[in-house]
Amino acid sequence: MTTYPAVMASETEWYADGLEFECTLCGACCTGAPGYVNFTDAEGKRIARALGISARRFYDEYTHEGPHGRSLNEVQTDEGLDCVFLDRESMPGKAVCSLYDARPMQCKTWPFWPENLKSPQAWARAARSCEGIGQGPVIPIEAIRIERDATPE
Repeated sequence: MTTYPAVMASETEWYADGLEFECTLCGACCTGAPGYVNFTDAEGKRIARALGISARRFYDEYTHEGPHGRSLNEVQTDEGLDCVFLDRESMPGKAVCSLYDARPMQCKTWPFWPENLKSPQAWARAARSCEGIGQGPVIPIEAIRIERDATPE
């Protein structure tokens, strides 16, 4: 059996020194194409509990079948198609998640998705739609790895 020397992850990760990111509450990550905000069944049940409704009612009233599985519904706003749980009213000039503590893993881990971390170019593409990328404190690589490698329930 051939063995290979271990390669330190930081040697292969272009963002070994961390990345600057700070959420500006702009809502851009919560606005997009239909079927964009996917979630697992466990996350759906958690969201239903947070809303104080049955899972059946949650699925019937707040979700639809999207191109990649079950997705949260969207509402048309001046900004585009917002996630049904995006609140642009309670904090004027800001967009906040009305189910922040129960939001899906997809939402929790933005912008540290594997596809955004593939290369500096991919990170720059993500920055075109996220004004918080390149702003604020440097997020250390250890924290980025936790977000990047997180899996839904």
